[in-house]
Amino acid sequence: MAERFGTRVLDIRTGDREIVHDLTDACTGFLRGTAQGRDGLLNVFVPHATAGIAVIETGAGSDEDLLALLGDLLPADDRWRHRHGPRGHGRDHVLPALVPPHATLPVIGGRLALGTWQSVVLVDTNVSNTDRQVRLSFLG
Repeated sequence: MAERFGTRVLDIRTGDREIVHDLTDACTGFLRGTAQGRDGLLNVFVPHATAGIAVIETGAGSDEDLLALLGDLLPADDRWRHRHGPRGHGRDHVLPALVPPHATLPVIGGRLALGTWQSVVLVDTNVSNTDRQVRLSFLG
């Protein structure tokens, strides 16, 4: 079977607050039209210096726990050398070292092979950038 590549860019409005935005349905919809029953890999990538992609449980408090943890590890205060933007914005530029800007996930039979409670999410603590793009790419 020949390998095929498909890609789509999602425009996500994150607003002016820290957010964990669930991308799972968008990934599933993309694969439905692109993977067409094939096995392969889905790469999820956010081309921004202040956001990341994670695989976590959502809806049971884990999203808020993640943001609270990031707030503890990366406080929005004046300790950061990177100083443009609002107070504490330098921490947003450190975020991708902890929550990388990408995830590569298995696709089996055209379906995202996540665990029972796993979701694919965009993590964004940068309250001054309200619009994000996420690129979904399938190779299979």
